[in-house]
Amino acid sequence: MPELLSLDDAENLSTAQVHDLYQRFVSRSQVSLIGSFGFGRDLVDHAQGAWIHLRDGRRVLDFTGGVGVLNHGHNHPRLLTARRRFQEARRMEVHKNYFSPYVAALSHNLAALLPGDLNISYFPNSGAEAVEGAVKLAYKYHRGRRGTVLHTDIAFHGKLLGAGSLTASPEIHFPYPAIPGTDTFGYDDLDSFLLALDRHTDPAGDSDVYAVVLEPFSASSLRECSAAFLHEVRRVCTERDIVLIFDEVYTGWGKTGALFHFMHHPGLVPDVVTTSKSFGGGKSSISGYITREPLFRAAYDNLADATLHSTTYYGFGEETATALEAVAIAVEDDFPGRARALGERLGEGLAVLAARHPRLVREVRGRGALHGVLLHPGPDVPARLRAALPTSLAKDPQALAKILTGAVVAALYRDHGVLTFFGSNRAIALIASPPLVAQEDEVDLFLNALDEVLDQGALRLVSALVREKVTG
Repeated sequence: MPELLSLDDAENLSTAQVHDLYQRFVSRSQVSLIGSFGFGRDLVDHAQGAWIHLRDGRRVLDFTGGVGVLNHGHNHPRLLTARRRFQEARRMEVHKNYFSPYVAALSHNLAALLPGDLNISYFPNSGAEAVEGAVKLAYKYHRGRRGTVLHTDIAFHGKLLGAGSLTASPEIHFPYPAIPGTDTFGYDDLDSFLLALDRHTDPAGDSDVYAVVLEPFSASSLRECSAAFLHEVRRVCTERDIVLIFDEVYTGWGKTGALFHFMHHPGLVPDVVTTSKSFGGGKSSISGYITREPLFRAAYDNLADATLHSTTYYGFGEETATALEAVAIAVEDDFPGRARALGERLGEGLAVLAARHPRLVREVRGRGALHGVLLHPGPDVPARLRAALPTSLAKDPQALAKILTGAVVAALYRDHGVLTFFGSNRAIALIASPPLVAQEDEVDLFLNALDEVLDQGALRLVSALVREKVTG
């Protein structure tokens, strides 16, 4: 019988043992990449709210918000209680032959919270699955008679083959096979959008476009569409019977100051909206797409097609029960209002830092609890640094920006116990994305730490990162 590691064994592994197991059974490159930063050499004991507590007794302010997953912070007590209640009552997890009261209640609540007739929900497990389900729904709605789906030139919709076909981020740099019939238009560019539609309209005026997939706020590039653009896209899609899908996987549940970002714009209703990340409160792997009722009825609401779109874990009990509570917390604790307050303090503070460090800070952008700082190396980082880079990295025009931003991430963690990350969709930005349970003094802690780090200057920051990688 093979020797298996137990739960106790896993919880007592040393950092060196974890690295060894990752190198042997997960990914050597992940160890090399994440190990370049201090957090790659630490192990977590527990986490609560906006704080991560390490095994060595240190605590770290988590300003990543779990990359969109942790609006509720780590281990929200109401979510722990909900899951414990489900487990102790021995509720049934999933079964194809029984209806789920949790699916029923969660679907009802989403319909109550979303505008218009966005009334029908489906719950897979990941954001990419939600996007693919939405696109599949749009294709079925048109009965396969149209063959084109449009997305933007900075889109990030996931990394599966289907969702990846609709993603236009440099993060996916390998040429995987794509679903047929995809085309792009410029983000927040109405002329580009109309030209893309024209490319797929025949002389008789009939459109081949079955869906437009769009992020009203692009979390990976920290850009947002104007109200005028979104409303005109909605008008044109309605006129041409094109299914309009809003991807709110990251920005849902209050992140930018509205329950969903598109709700900043009164009267704007997509045909489908996708959600994931904080939908499960950071405790359950759940996503969803919510569609307008007539669209769903036309596509799937008949006996022959009722199970045409299904997954093994649809309606997984504990996941939907957790999401039910996570949604209640977001509404009752006014997560949109929390995000607006955090965003005001964060935006004002970052603007002050941009003025204090003009040689390092090129731009500050964002909304609510999702902001970013774009840095530029300036003349302090010598040209010889590029010559010292590996060939693959030296060819990257954003290499120096990535290294500098990575150096700031490393310094914030090493010197101040603040965890951040950077996005790399066209522009390289240090992301400030606190959980919505963060307090004002925690925002101030981040701002003060960033101020001290930027005081070091580009050359010292990059040199420290190089030394840390060599000696680490």
